[in-house]
Amino acid sequence: MLRAPVPPTGAPAADPAAAQVRHLLVDEGSAGQRLDNFLLRELKGAPKTLVYRIIRSGEVRINKGRASADSRVEAGDDVRLPPLRLSEPTVSTAPPREFPIRFEDEHLLVIDKPAGVAVHGGSGVSHGVIEQLRRARPQAKFLELVHRLDRETSGLLLIAKKRSALTALQDQFRQRETGKTYAALVIGAWPAARKVVDVALHKYLDAAGERRVRAVEEDHPDGRRSVSLVRIAQTYADCTLLDVTIKTGRTHQIRVHLLSQGHAIVGDDKYGDFALNKALARGDAPAAPGCRFERMFLHARRLAFDHPATGERIELEAPLPPECTALLSHLRPAAQPAAAPAPTP
Repeated sequence: MLRAPVPPTGAPAADPAAAQVRHLLVDEGSAGQRLDNFLLRELKGAPKTLVYRIIRSGEVRINKGRASADSRVEAGDDVRLPPLRLSEPTVSTAPPREFPIRFEDEHLLVIDKPAGVAVHGGSGVSHGVIEQLRRARPQAKFLELVHRLDRETSGLLLIAKKRSALTALQDQFRQRETGKTYAALVIGAWPAARKVVDVALHKYLDAAGERRVRAVEEDHPDGRRSVSLVRIAQTYADCTLLDVTIKTGRTHQIRVHLLSQGHAIVGDDKYGDFALNKALARGDAPAAPGCRFERMFLHARRLAFDHPATGERIELEAPLPPECTALLSHLRPAAQPAAAPAPTP
């Protein structure tokens, strides 16, 4: 919470627009956080470049001592800031939004995120899931994303309500002690024998500055090993519904892994079949006659982790969204194998 200097009795009130030294008092919910992340959250409207500049210059002090961006703040610390003139953050006029809850207690929250909603605000996005949750729950002292889902992906998203829960859960993700399974509908017939995709991935920016990922050879200098386990859930005439469990958590991993095997995800607007996507959006795709489908068919349907406080194994499921089940109901069924001829008596 911000603490502004109190003017002496009888002194004129300070001009609210005037920049002045300020102090932030670190509460228990922020204990253990990096200084840069603490400031970025507390200083609404402050550009990242400004935050890092004042830290580098030594103008930010923790308990009167110099600090670096990776210094950790503790409960009760006094963080001194130099005079800053910050624009007022834009206040959204949209009503606060809650999301379907699959699990909640005092330590964590798991929601079923809809497709088309970013998990956090950023370029071109004013309010993502985490910002909307904070607006809907103004009494919550701490809400932070444990992991992320692509904007186009729906399904289970884990949010910490305490810093201790955040660090414990993120450790599990780093050590691959969590189970994350996605439902993905791909174009074509996935080979039943192909159960593991072990392909290195390289993240880069395209000419327009958009984030992209491509599959590369194992010895590529910028490639990172990535592993996905694949199981066929249902076959159709033109598509295959897969269960994909990721053993590593790379950007766009499932999308690029499946594409690297010649089977793009239906509706993928970055790596998919754009002609098919347009036909599905119009409702005239031969693969699903009469069904309009305007999203990517990738859904985080299962999440398993150890509870950060009790150690109990938590396993959660999120059913396919209605638009996904509707598409499946319109797909042409796979051809049945011909029956074996009856033995000659």
